[in-house]
Amino acid sequence: MTVIELVQHMSERLEEAGVAYGHGTTNAFDEAAWLVLWKLGIPLDALDEAADRSVDAPDEAAVQALVQERITSRRPAAYLTGEAWLQGVPFTVDERVIVPRSLIAEPLMDGTLDAWLPTRLRTVLDLCTGNGSLAILAALAWPDVVVTATDVSADALAVARLNVQRHGLEDRITLVQGDGLSAAPARFDLILCNPPYVNNRSMSALPPEYRAEPTLALAGGDDGLAFIRPLLARVHRHLTDEGVLVLEIGNERAHFDAAFARLPAVWLPTSAGDDQVLLIQAER
Repeated sequence: MTVIELVQHMSERLEEAGVAYGHGTTNAFDEAAWLVLWKLGIPLDALDEAADRSVDAPDEAAVQALVQERITSRRPAAYLTGEAWLQGVPFTVDERVIVPRSLIAEPLMDGTLDAWLPTRLRTVLDLCTGNGSLAILAALAWPDVVVTATDVSADALAVARLNVQRHGLEDRITLVQGDGLSAAPARFDLILCNPPYVNNRSMSALPPEYRAEPTLALAGGDDGLAFIRPLLARVHRHLTDEGVLVLEIGNERAHFDAAFARLPAVWLPTSAGDDQVLLIQAER
């Protein structure tokens, strides 16, 4: 069997099993390619080059076992491989953190945010940093900034520390444990926040792959705004005069509009639509 035949066969198994995607892939073929290539030690971007390579019986059996584990456990593939990618950048992950997928990464890395930022961007705060992915992407995007990354979870920060070390950014990213803005009393030019925002009704309907992630990092209360309300009440004290808050709210736009009808926000375009990531200037 060739690599591409094995990918196609594993894709069919995943499809038949009805697993859920959304942790780095959106369909059975891409999920299968990820698992097959990782298990065979082939770079994830080298499927075309490796497509016709023959796979021996022991390697095929190892792939079959990995895909069966994915089906049986319903754990995200990233937890099985120990790695996930965001905007082409690799990150270490395990069950202590949610799999990195923040939509904030898109306007951060494609330059959309730059037009809204202070002329001299010096300080960035990443609230609810999780595995540290947004803090690291910010440090990579703006080589002159220093980043503070906070999380209430000591377990999450342990994973974030692995990633900061992985990318050699120990001198530019400071990790702080604490709850929300109380963990970082300074003022910042840019605050990034991908908080827990899934409302209770949506939480109860999540597929097993999402329930495998830390509830603390997902659950946002009745309307998804339990963390966001106190954040918006205090964030102006933590922004410089020209500072900017970038906030992800997922599918909670209706709840957000109902709660903050008079708040002038800029909605940023992302691959998931124009209603999931917003930007608020300090002066607003």
